[in-house]
Amino acid sequence: MSHHYSGPEELKMNRPPLPPFVAETAAQKARLAEDVWNTRDPAKVALAYSVDSIWRNRAEFIRGREAIEAFLIRKWIRELEYRLIKEVWAFRDNRIAVRFAYEWHDDSGNWFRSYGNENWEFDEQGLMRWRIASINDLPIKDSERKYHWLLGRRPDDHPSLSNLGL
Repeated sequence: MSHHYSGPEELKMNRPPLPPFVAETAAQKARLAEDVWNTRDPAKVALAYSVDSIWRNRAEFIRGREAIEAFLIRKWIRELEYRLIKEVWAFRDNRIAVRFAYEWHDDSGNWFRSYGNENWEFDEQGLMRWRIASINDLPIKDSERKYHWLLGRRPDDHPSLSNLGL
């Protein structure tokens, strides 16, 4: 299902917390992003981005919510049993830098841990208008996996990236 721009009212949709960010609201924004990505629902995830959002994801350049949704559909066809943890690295005004790691396997059962950094910029409504992601994939053995929660939201008592030493 694709969501299309439906007029000026969509631009007014708020996605709290809103900028400018403080430590608490930056951490909330990162956790909300983690939670929605862990749904692996491309249409739901795409709604966190402005209609004209600009991305660089690895070496791919993406523009607009519809293209983001299409990208995510392709991503989660390839990256199976995807589980993600994000952590704030720094923030200022309407920008947040996060580091993240996610685990997934391909259709042959090969496991990976993908490490990365993202730079985010938000509009006044709290929609992400700019996302720059640098990501590296590390092949891991099943026995090296650290993320074992049921698919979906990471439990509140699950260790963070820092607690896991990642």
